Amino acid sequence: MSTNRVLAFLELLQARPGITGPELAARLEVDERTVRRYAVRLGDLGVPVEAERGRYGGYRLRPGYKLPPLMFADDEAAAVVLGLLAGRRTGLSVGEAATESALAKIQRVLPEALRERVRAVEETVDVTSRAADAPRPAAATLLTLADAARRRRRVRLSYRSYQGSESERTLDPYGLVFHSGRWYVTGHDHRSGEVRTFRVDRVSGAEVTDDDFAAPGGFDPVAHVLESLAGVPYRYEVEVVLATSLEEARRRIPPTVAALTEVDGGVRMTGRAERLDGMAQLLAGLGWRFTVIRPEELRDEVRALARRLLDGT
Repeated sequence: MSTNRVLAFLELLQARPGITGPELAARLEVDERTVRRYAVRLGDLGVPVEAERGRYGGYRLRPGYKLPPLMFADDEAAAVVLGLLAGRRTGLSVGEAATESALAKIQRVLPEALRERVRAVEETVDVTSRAADAPRPAAATLLTLADAARRRRRVRLSYRSYQGSESERTLDPYGLVFHSGRWYVTGHDHRSGEVRTFRVDRVSGAEVTDDDFAAPGGFDPVAHVLESLAGVPYRYEVEVVLATSLEEARRRIPPTVAALTEVDGGVRMTGRAERLDGMAQLLAGLGWRFTVIRPEELRDEVRALARRLLDGT
């Protein structure tokens, strides 16, 4: 059951007491049976929902019931606002307008003096990191995948690849990872028979099934996602031997850029790149001697970069 939609159901009851089942189903994009399940779920949580039968019947909170007020101390309000702003900047937040709507709701319930101080934080604080420009995943999708991973439930995915092709997949989700402004889910993909990584913003539909699965012992979702990103099928396969130690190479080169292996005389760096001029600049910036194994075009880019540096252009 989507927590996001249950909360939306509660907001609709507060805003429009007596709203009918068909209206709720249309607004929440579910069927009327699911609406009844949401009402039961709120009741289980201690929020009494009454349903009136008949042509003009609808749903409402029990007369006289009031939700407890949301109270924040100054430091708590600052922590929430800073978290929302950081999430919007880094891409950690979900939904296109989730941060703005959450900030607006917080401001509506805060005392006036505290509201002004919180607004000052929102208007004056900035960060030096570049803002994430990745598409935001739907909150419902992220929550569904997180719930399935926690309960070890298989999911059915509707997925769009980076090439734009649509596919239906069955996935055992081992974990969710947020990296460099994007959300990823990793797990056993039954279509390929392998452990795969998928971008959550490309998931157009996720449905939890009743089938359980057992995750492999010691599986590290973060490590697998980083290894997967290093193997993204860019245009060129790159292999270079660096004249340095494995420890130093790992400190300077993230696993998303390349895989590192200790060899005689240094460290073998293997990865993929879409543009070789950028790879040449990366190698030059490391400051170590290196030998290009492949591709031949990378040697040309290194020579061209050296000439530009010597000419001062």
